[in-house]
Amino acid sequence: MKTLSLILFFLANITCKDSTTVYICNSPGAKKYHNSPKCRGLSNCTYRIISIDIEKAKKDGKTLCGWEK
Repeated sequence: MKTLSLILFFLANITCKDSTTVYICNSPGAKKYHNSPKCRGLSNCTYRIISIDIEKAKKDGKTLCGWEK
């Protein structure tokens, strides 16, 4: 039972951590963030695509991509 509790704890932490990661085009004019690095909205990115925390993206004024709404 203890082992099962530990496994569930680690899985919950991994899931929570992954849900806070978003992707942005690292260009000066980028205004959107994306839940997936394969989002259609990132296809025109000529800069590097990076992963950042969703809170940082929102703090920087980025909003969710229209393809993912």
